[in-house]
Amino acid sequence: MKNYFKYMAILALGIVSCEPELENSIEDADVYTSGEADFSNYVALGNSLTAGYADGALYITGQENSYPNILAQKFALAQETNGFTQPLANDNIGGLLLGGTKIAEPRYVLSVGATGPLPGRLNAEPTTEVTNKLQGPFNNMAVPGAKSYHLLAEGYGSIAGLQTDPPSSNAYFARFATSDNTSVLADALAQDPTFFTLWIGNNDVLGYATSGGVGTYQIDNTDVTEYGPNDITNPIAFSMVYRQIVEPLAETADGVLLNIPDITSVPYFTTIPNNALALDASTAANLTSFFQAVAGVFAQVLMQDPNVTPAQAQALASQYAIQFSEGANRFLIEVPASPTNPLGFRQMTEEELLLLPIDQAALRQGYGSVVLTQEVGAVLAVLQSGGQPTPEQVQTLFGAVSGIADEDALDSEEIQNIRTATAAYNEAIKSTADALGLGFVDANALVAKLDSEGIAFDGGVLTSTFVQGGAYSLDGVHQTPRGSAVIANAIIDEINATYGAKLPKANIGDYGTVTLDQNVQ
Repeated sequence: MKNYFKYMAILALGIVSCEPELENSIEDADVYTSGEADFSNYVALGNSLTAGYADGALYITGQENSYPNILAQKFALAQETNGFTQPLANDNIGGLLLGGTKIAEPRYVLSVGATGPLPGRLNAEPTTEVTNKLQGPFNNMAVPGAKSYHLLAEGYGSIAGLQTDPPSSNAYFARFATSDNTSVLADALAQDPTFFTLWIGNNDVLGYATSGGVGTYQIDNTDVTEYGPNDITNPIAFSMVYRQIVEPLAETADGVLLNIPDITSVPYFTTIPNNALALDASTAANLTSFFQAVAGVFAQVLMQDPNVTPAQAQALASQYAIQFSEGANRFLIEVPASPTNPLGFRQMTEEELLLLPIDQAALRQGYGSVVLTQEVGAVLAVLQSGGQPTPEQVQTLFGAVSGIADEDALDSEEIQNIRTATAAYNEAIKSTADALGLGFVDANALVAKLDSEGIAFDGGVLTSTFVQGGAYSLDGVHQTPRGSAVIANAIIDEINATYGAKLPKANIGDYGTVTLDQNVQ
């Protein structure tokens, strides 16, 4: 994929290895205690981050290394428990079938080829059939794709709901829901949990973010039934839903709540730099000349309007006289055409983000700058000779500008929408934890630390760098087993502090990161 895979062929053998166990080497049940907590029946609620989803799929190894499963293993050292069951996938391929038809793709693996190590979908067919209902109960009640309000939604696990357009239910929950009409929360409460964790809300902004902001921030609408799949949940609605989830759980169980990280800091949004338009001196000069031509032609077009003065025309057109220099330059981005930006493009600002799946081959061919064709060259020749282009040639000139489309980037307004909503959700989560006397983990700060300095462990330092950092799986959003161990340890710290327990932490180096496999599609 680009320079972030540099040296990966050398490092690849170490990616999937485990470090020797250097801590918690003696695990004696007499040493550890549960304190005021009762771990005998632990239930985890959340979405894909809790389910063990990784590398763009749900598969057995990811589930076995989910942070709730890691926690349950540590709980069992402090007291006798009922065990910890999960609705495991059929295989380590990932993906889903519905009536024999593939509805979700296999997982990503890291393949080392001629162009370097690259993520690719495993070349295998899924075997996990949604209609083969699993018999629970299950302690890990996390559902990939679930937003906060989905945990309360009756029928969210309906097989029939998967046939509607768009689907009204969730295929992952449909595999293990106790009935077509139940809800995630109802099935969790039916187990009479003695302890719970809840990490929900990421998806209330994630769909908006991964779509490049192609959705609505529902700032004035609290009716979640009216939301589209990529909309940001109204913060007031989130707060009300969140309390409806937590309060019945907290009536009989202790627990820990986790807040929402700033998702714009995960590799899905930070791996492809927006200043990766690398130019030599000649190309930079040519691009600068091209945009000077665009500005000049547009000024002439504007001056044909008797209501626009020459000074106004020059001022409006000058924004398109973009200058480029040798070295790294920022890409252009599409924006809605407006009276202040009639041509609908501009250069990206420093904080704006490109999405991981963006077509990098297209970037090398002019996407994000200018796609030069013979027709465009002909227009430039006319201008260089002092000629007057035809209206068709003017459109050819303007049409050569290839700004990055909305679905491939997050602009500053979209980023602000995400961060504003996230901050409001986190305030609601913290206030709920305080009001109900529950533990609280600042996952936002934890992810920020991964991004800024990393988290040290006996085998090295875990960071948010895609692939090499070890914390994130190949989809750029979900954690690796090693990243799950970090989450589990943060929860253990909070349990020990809040409930007076004495639990051992996981040795981060004992858990793997990404998988090498040459069998890719």
